[in-house]
Amino acid sequence: MPAIFNAQVQSQRNWAVAVALLLVYVVWGTTYFAIGIALQTMPPLLMNAIRFLCAGGVMLAIAIWQGHALPTREQWRNCALVGGLMVFLAMNFIGFAQKLGIGSGLMATVVTTMPMWLALWSRGGGEHVPLTSWIGLALGVVGALLLALEGDFSATWLGALLAFGAPLCWSIGSYASRKLSLPAPAMASAAQWFAGGAMGLVVALWFEPLSSLGHVSAKSWAAWVYLLVFGTLVALNAYLWLLQNTSAALAGSYSFVNPAVALLVGVVLGGELLTGWVYAALPLIGAALAFILYGPALQRWWGGQRVGHPRHSA
Repeated sequence: MPAIFNAQVQSQRNWAVAVALLLVYVVWGTTYFAIGIALQTMPPLLMNAIRFLCAGGVMLAIAIWQGHALPTREQWRNCALVGGLMVFLAMNFIGFAQKLGIGSGLMATVVTTMPMWLALWSRGGGEHVPLTSWIGLALGVVGALLLALEGDFSATWLGALLAFGAPLCWSIGSYASRKLSLPAPAMASAAQWFAGGAMGLVVALWFEPLSSLGHVSAKSWAAWVYLLVFGTLVALNAYLWLLQNTSAALAGSYSFVNPAVALLVGVVLGGELLTGWVYAALPLIGAALAFILYGPALQRWWGGQRVGHPRHSA
């Protein structure tokens, strides 16, 4: 293939990565606020179950329209594992954590531990994780911890436990999705969401009567629709695409940006006040993204500078 076509393909891929990252950064940063609104009158298990069952139905229709074959038995089993970890466990842990008093800003902050877990699983699985990515991950966690000093972050011990369990389950599911045999992306999303939603519905029917949906406010339903369309069908598809087409560190970098977006949404829509901590945290988060996104290039540049300016011996 001529070099010009290689350059065009690479440019298109870079644009696709940039758009996918922007969607995940911005949309998922607002979903914590939307979850809090939905949970005001909506049961947590049913909220997630019907959300992912509906999303799975939409994605199944899209996958069939695209001509993809239904998953094999092995692929169904793999999709059920990924969906169980990411949809059933992680998403319900987030819902219950916020229901138990974890604020949207704190929840977004705790999720910053996810890429560190994912990087550890990747390293344990034999994948090379560059030093610059580890530096970026560490800077991102420190920045997020500083953000945690903003506002009211009081929480119960059970809520905190669920909050930290969510990114752990999400990271295992993310790593599994990179290693297991799965169908085409649209069909994989449909199967994972169906499986996770079905697990949630089975459990929900034991604890949350369907009649409770009749008492959900219009405001909560509007937040639920936002979660379905943008949080799941748009942003989650973008994240799953990133997992298959970029590094684990880059795909997981959204969790460093989400706390800043969540705090901004809280200020604009929730009337929250910011202290000076945010001004110390945001530069660290920016540096973290620079190391993750441009780490190899920075390393090459630094190496070139050292070669170009050797030390003079005395």
